[in-house]
Formats: sequence, C-alpha cells, structure tokens
Amino acid sequence: MTLKRFATARFTAKLLLEYRTSKFLQTCWELRSTRRVRMRLRSSKKDNSMHAVLAESKLVYDVAQPTILLVNLMAASTGRQSIKSEDFRVYPLVDYRVLPVGEEQNRIVRLALNEPGRYEISYQAKILLDPFTARSPDVEETDYADLPPDVLSYLNPSRYCESDRLSNFAMAEFGGMERNFDRVDSICNWIDAQIEYLPGSTNSLTTASDVLIQRTGVCRDFAHLGISFCRALGIPARYVSGYACLLDPPDFHGFFEAYLSGQWYLFDPTRLAPPAGLVRIGTGRDAADVAFATIWGKAELVEKEVLATAISAEALEEQGKVVSTA
Repeated sequence: MTLKRFATARFTAKLLLEYRTSKFLQTCWELRSTRRVRMRLRSSKKDNSMHAVLAESKLVYDVAQPTILLVNLMAASTGRQSIKSEDFRVYPLVDYRVLPVGEEQNRIVRLALNEPGRYEISYQAKILLDPFTARSPDVEETDYADLPPDVLSYLNPSRYCESDRLSNFAMAEFGGMERNFDRVDSICNWIDAQIEYLPGSTNSLTTASDVLIQRTGVCRDFAHLGISFCRALGIPARYVSGYACLLDPPDFHGFFEAYLSGQWYLFDPTRLAPPAGLVRIGTGRDAADVAFATIWGKAELVEKEVLATAISAEALEEQGKVVSTA
C-alpha cells in the first residue's frame, strides 16, 4: 500500500469512528431523555395517587373480673401504606404493650385490666396510602412453580376457609375462565350477586361452606368465601381486616387479597367500599388471625365506634379497581 492510499484509508477510518461516536452519543442522549420523561411520568403518577385517610375507633368494655384484652386497632405499615401520626389511649390508665404478632407482624395491643369497671380504648391515626394501580388485562395469575415460599401457606385450607371442601364447586363455576385478575373479580361479582348481605345472620362459628349453603353473611363471610374459591383454584389468598372509607354504616371491615403477577391485590366482594380507600389493620389466613378483640377473662363490649374518612374524596374516585397496597 502506497503512503497516499494509507493516509486516505486512515482518514476514512477516522471519519467513520467519529460518525459512529456521534451516533452513539446521540443515542445515549435520546435514551437519557426518554428515561427522564418516564421517571417524571412515574413520579407524577405516584404523586397523583397518594392520599391520606383519617381512621378512628373507640371500644368501651365493662369488665367484671381481672381480664387480659388483646385489641387489633392499629393501622399496619407496608411499602404502600404509612402512618403519618397516631394516638392510642386507654382510660383509666393501665399498662399495655404493642406486640408484633404472626408472620405478618400484626400490631396487637395487650392490656391488663386488673380492676373491675368500665374501660374506654381509643385510637386515631392519619394514614398515607400510595396504591399501586394497573390495568386488569395486565394482571395475571402466577404459576404454581413460580410462587415464592412466603405465599404458599395461603393456598391451604384454614379455620373459616375450607377451600378443600369447596374445590369442586369453584372449579365448576370458575375453572374455565381465563387465569387473570378478571377471574378473581368475577368471583367477587358472583358473591355479591348470590350472597345476601345480612347483618346478624352469621356468628363466630360460621365458615365459608355455611355461607355458601345459607346464602347470607356479612363482610368477613364474603371475604372467607372469596378466599376459599381462590385457594381452590390455586390462587394464594389471605384475609385483611381494616378501616374502609365510604362504608355505610361505618364499622371495621373485612376484605381479602389475592396474589397475582407477583404481588397482592385488594378485593372487596361486598362492593361497599372502594379498594383505594381500604386501610389495612391486620393480615392473616382468615378472620381468626385478625379479630379486633380477644378476651381472656370476663368483659362485655358496650360501645363501639369506627370511622374512616378520606381527606380527598376525589382520590378514591380516580383510582381504578386494580389496586395493591401491600
């Protein structure tokens, strides 16, 4: 190769390198700009979805003898539910301890009521909810082989959720549906249509099978039936107790979560409260794990007040029905 041809080839290679470098830098800049836009969109969505809820509850007991009382009133803290402020009080003053209980570390307050008399227990909190929302077609059931170890126990039958006894019914009614969010939503629609919401129609012994037979129940019964159907279909499901915005009349509320697309999504078969306004208190296999009160001794509940209010009611209306706050 002559010196002239060598110089020409070297100059050409230099131009090609500069061109490729320029294109590379341009591509990097475009990717960086696109990423910034996406980050701004995500930040904007997060800011728009976050909202605050004021939760209040009061329990009044007449105690006839020394009693140990466990109460489950305090809101939980999760990745998408945080406590801005809270105040727990007992009158007259008694010793109490806040205990993290169970796999989900539910915050149970243990009180020693050593003297007979009337006791008033109150709780107030400001809770920030930052719900994750998604389009229902994008939320699918997770294959059994891909389920993480910590959710496997929520496939098993439990005290109130006899998924083994209801498996044939669940498969016949819902087994042929597409395996995604809409199947669980269809389960909730079926419960809402087929089970009458009738306060006083069930008690602490009523199971999901009983509810299916008698076709009446309250929020916890609706949740137990939904959980049982989900577990029978191979969908991990768990019970959640909490406060609920727009619930009429106001009370503690029972609903459930199903594990889909790698996370827990909220469902309320009663259709009495928007999912984005549900505030978690406790989580368990069924209502036995998260009762609002457990009594060892002799005490009678004489008054109960519960209220949950969204500071921005518009935030509840703007949320879609596919919601996760776990």
